[in-house]
Amino acid sequence: MEGVGLLSAASSLAHRVGAFGRHPVARRFGEAAVTLVGVSILTFVLLRVVPGDQITAAYGTAAGDLSPEQLQALEAYYGVNEPLLSQYLGWLGGVLTGNLGVSATSHLSVLSMTAQSLPNTVELAVLAIMIGLALGIPGGMLAASRPGRARDQISQVTSLVALSVPSFLLAAVVSSWLVNTVGWYPNGEGYRTLSEDPGLNLQQMLLPALVLGISIAPPILQTTRAAILTVRSEDYVRTARAKGVSGRRLQVRHILRNALIPVVTMSGLQFGFLLGGALVVEQIFAIPGIGRQVLLGLEQKEYAVVQSTVLVIAVMFVLVNLLTDVLYRLVDPRVRVQ
Repeated sequence: MEGVGLLSAASSLAHRVGAFGRHPVARRFGEAAVTLVGVSILTFVLLRVVPGDQITAAYGTAAGDLSPEQLQALEAYYGVNEPLLSQYLGWLGGVLTGNLGVSATSHLSVLSMTAQSLPNTVELAVLAIMIGLALGIPGGMLAASRPGRARDQISQVTSLVALSVPSFLLAAVVSSWLVNTVGWYPNGEGYRTLSEDPGLNLQQMLLPALVLGISIAPPILQTTRAAILTVRSEDYVRTARAKGVSGRRLQVRHILRNALIPVVTMSGLQFGFLLGGALVVEQIFAIPGIGRQVLLGLEQKEYAVVQSTVLVIAVMFVLVNLLTDVLYRLVDPRVRVQ
């Protein structure tokens, strides 16, 4: 009887574990974990495929004058003489315990460096996504109001042009124009955080946020336009119109409210992209963000800085997408049953 009871309990536990694994949110967490492991391996391998190492970056041409004994001592100091698997497992083990490594150039911990740079990037991303939504959603509504007409075509062409212009080119043009024409360039005064000087900080964030907002507005516009046109053809919209629902109420409560569901997903993807994709804009506008931290780490062959910072960006991207997925399921009841 005891054996039957244990077998029954084990079967029940296995059933619950299997049911948990089949749950959409649990499955997404599993996929996120696999994604992060893949990113860590890919970043680790790519850094070692690129020519050069930390010794060359630190000593430059003088590295060729080092004696074999000095070179061996430096390799041991930087840990590049160990097998690649040992290097990877050692770094990953440190990350799992909260040790992201130490910068060989500044001698600061990567964790402290990231704690200073990540809030700047998050602030920039929040401002950029707000600008992108402010431009994309009204633009999509305007284009969908007269599909195929002049306003739709103008919106489509404008969106295509904004999407085609590289962010670094737009940033350079805007910076040069402001300096030469207006004589105003707050980013040249030395970066100030939001807590140090809120007024100057917002001025310094305005231009890069505008550049990034313009770059992400086109996909939001296209998503809004397509969603509105799709929702407008639904039966419940035609029924509401036949019942005499006013045009404004029909547009806001029945069409726009349901059309914003895919916009939530697109906004989450764009926000995740901004966390790691603002590298060039941060460099041009001298914003000490996490993207710029990766760029400087690459220039100096800082393995620990680049590996750990890229992994932090990947974690943030995954968390944003998980949050977006959860919000999507809360907003759209039809997804909950899948």
